[in-house]
Amino acid sequence: MTNPKPRALLFSGQGAQKVGMGADLYDNSPSAQALYKLADSKLGWPLSEYSFRGPEATLTETRVCQPALYTHGLAILAAFEDHAKRPLRFEAAAGLSLGEYTAHAAAGTFTFQTGLGLVAERGRLMQEACDATVGTMITLLGATPEQAKEIATLCNVDVANLNCPGQVVLSGGKKEMESVAAAAKEKGIRKVIPLNVAGAYHSRLMAAAATQLAPLLIHAELAAPRVPVVANFTAEVSDGADQILRALEAQVCGSVRWTESIQRLIALGFTDFVECGPGGIIAGLLRRIDPAVSCLSLESYADIVKHADALN
Repeated sequence: MTNPKPRALLFSGQGAQKVGMGADLYDNSPSAQALYKLADSKLGWPLSEYSFRGPEATLTETRVCQPALYTHGLAILAAFEDHAKRPLRFEAAAGLSLGEYTAHAAAGTFTFQTGLGLVAERGRLMQEACDATVGTMITLLGATPEQAKEIATLCNVDVANLNCPGQVVLSGGKKEMESVAAAAKEKGIRKVIPLNVAGAYHSRLMAAAATQLAPLLIHAELAAPRVPVVANFTAEVSDGADQILRALEAQVCGSVRWTESIQRLIALGFTDFVECGPGGIIAGLLRRIDPAVSCLSLESYADIVKHADALN
């Protein structure tokens, strides 16, 4: 019998959320249901209600969608284990922005409860930073990382996300971002798409959130991850508690180097990926990063039932 390919789990970031996510996990998996009930109790507000029934405007709020996506990602793993009578095997993990916390919880860096508390505070602090600043984000389609950095420097904004080849997101003050379209046109960028977001995530405008999150991270109870976790900010495996904490703090204002993070996992020998989260967004990015790798998406209980046997 041949050894199975090493597998990496990938977890969704803010923007992937949608009303109804997790409802069938709750209905079909006692372990997933327990996670949602624990989240509701610990947070003191109905995360499960907002996840399952909305309204969409509430679920989209930064303070809500971050813990909702975190809980959903881990509920998928809990439901998989209930159905398959075994844990979902994986040898590495990563997560897009907020998803990095879910990856660390899956890897055992911290407990579900500890991670939930951190994510809830991260979401709250980022919401406050959005409310206190006037920022936005723009996607550049067809831009190279070098072109995006030149435009960001020229317009006094920041590179927020390097999602996949040809897709870079800039973030910054609304006034500064008004000059991005003209700068992009001068460089021959194919398309500029303003994003409907509450603020300038992964930019200097999130500095207050990063500063206030830092002491919470320092006092969090961490263990050594059971498997390597690649950090967004460095696109390298976080090694040791100090490095993990620095990476989680830095990613609030820093660039999400998702293309490089996936390329790092591929360089480590990973070509088999499983996306845990709604919408298949990460699988779409992976097709652009490297069409030779496989990425199976788990979003619902039906997905788990369909793919459990293949995920040996």
